[in-house]
Amino acid sequence: MVKQKYLSHSAMIAFITLMNIYPPLSTDMYLPALPEIGKYFSANEFLVGLTLTIFFLMFAVSMILFGPLSDKYGRKPILILGTLIYTIASLTCVLSPNIYFLIVGRFFQGFGSGAVITISTTLIKDCFKGKVMTKILVITQALGVIGPMAAPLIGGFLLRFTDWHGAFYLLTAVGIINLLLALLLTETLPEENRYQGKVFDSLKLIAHLAKEKHFMMTLIMFALLSTPFMAYLSASSFIYMGIFSLTAQEYSYFFAANASTSILGPMIYMQLKKHFSNNRLMQICFAVAFLSGLAVLIPGHFAAWAFLICFLPFNVIGTVARPFGMEVLLNKAKENVGTASAMINFVPNLFASLGMALGTLPWGNFIDGVGIIILSATVLSVLMYKLVGEI
Repeated sequence: MVKQKYLSHSAMIAFITLMNIYPPLSTDMYLPALPEIGKYFSANEFLVGLTLTIFFLMFAVSMILFGPLSDKYGRKPILILGTLIYTIASLTCVLSPNIYFLIVGRFFQGFGSGAVITISTTLIKDCFKGKVMTKILVITQALGVIGPMAAPLIGGFLLRFTDWHGAFYLLTAVGIINLLLALLLTETLPEENRYQGKVFDSLKLIAHLAKEKHFMMTLIMFALLSTPFMAYLSASSFIYMGIFSLTAQEYSYFFAANASTSILGPMIYMQLKKHFSNNRLMQICFAVAFLSGLAVLIPGHFAAWAFLICFLPFNVIGTVARPFGMEVLLNKAKENVGTASAMINFVPNLFASLGMALGTLPWGNFIDGVGIIILSATVLSVLMYKLVGEI
């Protein structure tokens, strides 16, 4: 590990955690304002939902670009560039005169976020090893729950004093803080360990990694389990506020209650890891996810609290699968870690953007849509598991 001149061990963990909560802060905080945004711009649900989908699509795509570039030029310059793009894009969202301008702002927000999250994952591999790396993964995942748990509460609170613009002003401030910390970072990839080929050739590293079938099938298997949560994310305000007639503040409480259980996932993972093999742990994830999907389809319609209870098991098992999948995949990455980190984050977020688009389709009832997506994604993940074999 390269010794940090300005950031202590604890500060590095906090910094990595801040970068890991970029996605939930950038999405969850303005979820309570989605209906208001639609009215403000006179936009339909699809266009409003597109502000979420486009973020995750570009979030995923940018990783493919910035991961290999970080292997060639180092972590710090890519982190600074990504944070600058994110911060400027956040301010652009504040100034949006129409829904299309907001979508463009979200496009570049996602693009900048991809660089930030790729470097955060790479820093875990660069700075920590073995059991320490496992603990750091769990810590950052657990602390990262603060983002999705607090974001809708903050968003709902802001709506009491301001409109939807307040969330993007706050995201601009987060970008500035991250930029200051990035400037204090000591580069973690020495010159002699960087990719020495041409810039274009560095991008070919992604193609080489994509040919590693076992790695890619394992990655897709875990990514499929992330799809339903994003469908829930995009549909949740329409479910709680549209179907169950909750206010924006009440919705934020329900969303935060769901997010708060996410902190259990990493802790459960640490305990299960002590007693079960990777394959047995994977099977447990599948069983819980499938049962939760069935529950959402049947009693999930009764009331807001019933939907919450039915979805909670899937949410918890999803947060078990995240550190689980990341550890399995990072341990497979022996070189060009920036590229591997990019792919590890790219594929789940590509599936996430698909999940968001599926969540706001005209299902007739968004609850049925979420339940069907959970069951379908779980079945497809099981099929991929059969192809993967031992993990």
